[in-house]
Amino acid sequence: MSLFAKRQFLISILCSVAFGANAVSQENDNVLWYAEPAGIWEESLPLGNGRLGMTPDSGVEKETIVLNDITLWSGAPQDADRPDAHTYLPQIRELLKEGKNKEAEAIINTHFVARGEGSGHGNGANVPFGCYQTMGNLYLDFSYEAGGEAGISDYIRKLDLNTAVAYSSFRKNGTTYSREYFTSFDDDLAVVKLTANRTGKISLKISMDREERFETFLKDSILVMKGQLNNGIDGDGMRYMVKLQPVLQGGSLEVEDKALHIKNADQVILFISAATDYKQNAYEVAVDKELEAASKKSYTLQKSNHIARFSSYFDRVDIKLGSTSRDELPTDCRLDLFLKEGDKDDGLAALFYQYGRYLSICSTRPGLLPPNLQGLWAKEVQTPWNGDYHLDVNVQMNHWPLETANLSELNLPLKDLVAGMVEPGEKTAKAYYNSDGWVAHVITNIWGYTSPGEEASWGISNAGSGWLCNNLWQHYLYTKDEKYLREIYPILKGVAQFYLDMLIEDPVTGWWVTAPSVSPENTFYLPDGSRTNVCMGPTIDNQIVRELFTNLLTASEVIGGDADFDAELKAKVNDIPPVAVIGEDGRIMEWLRPYKEVDVHHRHISHLYALYPGNLITPEATPDLAEAAKKTLEMRGDDGPSWAIAYKMLFWTRLKDGNRAYKLLANLLRPTKDMGVNYGDGGGVYPNLLSAGPPFQIDGNFGATTAIGEMLLQSHAGLIELLPALPAQWAESGSFKGLKAQGGYTVDLEWKQGKVTRYRIYSDVSEQLAVKLNGEVQTVETVKL
Repeated sequence: MSLFAKRQFLISILCSVAFGANAVSQENDNVLWYAEPAGIWEESLPLGNGRLGMTPDSGVEKETIVLNDITLWSGAPQDADRPDAHTYLPQIRELLKEGKNKEAEAIINTHFVARGEGSGHGNGANVPFGCYQTMGNLYLDFSYEAGGEAGISDYIRKLDLNTAVAYSSFRKNGTTYSREYFTSFDDDLAVVKLTANRTGKISLKISMDREERFETFLKDSILVMKGQLNNGIDGDGMRYMVKLQPVLQGGSLEVEDKALHIKNADQVILFISAATDYKQNAYEVAVDKELEAASKKSYTLQKSNHIARFSSYFDRVDIKLGSTSRDELPTDCRLDLFLKEGDKDDGLAALFYQYGRYLSICSTRPGLLPPNLQGLWAKEVQTPWNGDYHLDVNVQMNHWPLETANLSELNLPLKDLVAGMVEPGEKTAKAYYNSDGWVAHVITNIWGYTSPGEEASWGISNAGSGWLCNNLWQHYLYTKDEKYLREIYPILKGVAQFYLDMLIEDPVTGWWVTAPSVSPENTFYLPDGSRTNVCMGPTIDNQIVRELFTNLLTASEVIGGDADFDAELKAKVNDIPPVAVIGEDGRIMEWLRPYKEVDVHHRHISHLYALYPGNLITPEATPDLAEAAKKTLEMRGDDGPSWAIAYKMLFWTRLKDGNRAYKLLANLLRPTKDMGVNYGDGGGVYPNLLSAGPPFQIDGNFGATTAIGEMLLQSHAGLIELLPALPAQWAESGSFKGLKAQGGYTVDLEWKQGKVTRYRIYSDVSEQLAVKLNGEVQTVETVKL
């Protein structure tokens, strides 16, 4: 038995012994709970209201609460384009046509990548690209009077997903202490409530700091932290402010040493207001305004308003999977036991699904920014990969669950981010390709970065802007909102115009393809044995171009487009490569030529884009390609970073193999505390269920949430299919309410023994609809809402 297997065996015994007789019954299924404080940040519980976030560790003697604001970025708008890059384009393309990819790569690395420091190779905190940063740390240092029984007992901390409120409580020295935490969906601030069951027992010191660029001071019994981040130019970047105002019942408040000292209080409520000057100069006024509004409400009203507004999102969907659950055990114990006894805890998969919805609601809101690589939760100044928006799967995956999960409006911040990329993207298109339209490559930030990255191997992918168009299009497919379609049409058209201008004819096949490009982050062998990434027409580019042109022609039929432009699209779509080419080994080819990949288990599987998120490959319409996709996935394997495992789940759900998707879910739910950077196998989840690449990267959560939804409901192939990929593990029984299908339909469903026993499909008007259930396609009538 391996050391890891021995560890898990011992953990399962300890969990069973420790909690078997003293299991805690939870009031609902949607609760994460633990029997001890968080020992590391990756065990703390994430709270957020779409702008502000906090992660309390609920320590007994000292509590650390990490604070976040989704707008807090270093860096600034920059011009990272090389104005003369396009002059090297003909030479690069000729070398690629001649099969001299390495020579082309050398020119690209010298003349065709970002100018200057780009993203800082993922360490951009102090260069113009910038990075998403933690706002800082709030410390609560508690003092306890001696007396009563010794030690700490009855400890519990939990997060109720139904209410977005976290709790902790314990007994010490004969007194029971309780804490509540939430980032309010009412007044836009964070709230912490400290209580005890005996009077005068709450004493603590309150302070704040961050790793750099801050000052703290006291003003009228309010603790203030403020500072200015580095813009990578002259140091004068984004400004921020945090104010903490305590409200006491009983006891005394003293101020000294840049800290608040509370003694012998009966109850303490902390209001934490924060803001940055991102798109608002009067950010300090905004901080004060929220504190003032909160001070005029009772805690009970603040909390009830918060729950009501949060629940208006969360309560749209209810889900039950299978017939077993271990919710009486702490969540970390459930994870440890799931490795070998997953059949006894179907409820963990349902909890993980709802947790993904919870994280979406908490990490974005209309009118603000979309969730980044870390959602909105970050503990560092230099976040991994800058906590930015990666455009080669990651930011797209962050948004995949939203439509089916009935959170459609949370897609709108991404639309706004993309709209802000159009103008700089037009400049980039001219600089590098001398093309009309606009392009974004592989990374962006809140400053509208569209230039290539710093290296040819990953930085010259030009699929990023095209891939984003799929996300924008999906929102239209689910809502049929023609006003929205008119808003996004110019964005999509601009990307299509770029591709129309930059495609070139491949001398071998006669197809028109992108050049230069890469299949995201993947490397292949040239015939001479050398390695490179640079190529012409990788499969993902061809699929995105075909999809985009087709979608624009559809949009034109709906809203009336440009007839001349439509004619160009129709002509060119016949010249681009087919959806996919099957190689001699039966797999889908990743590149235009039959190159051999360096790593057959590579984390990216970009050449299956047409299977998901696209719909150009389906088992019904393209069975040969679907079979080739299976062989491709078999070769890639079932491991990888967490997001890659989630992506493979999605591919298998589209191939209607629920059991394989479930196997991947079990892989994803492997517990880990590893924080090292991982590009290969070994992804999993941390004790707080945040996905681990490692390190923490939230796309794994959102990808798995999407895949679970796709196991239950699919609507991309021209009809609504119920339980298209239900795994045997959940077959005994289950139900869901409120999932959405393309066209704006809402679906409720129950099943037993793998068969649909009851369902309802709701729509704005009653209509006839093609539905596949229990293996047969039927015409059914929807129920008018």
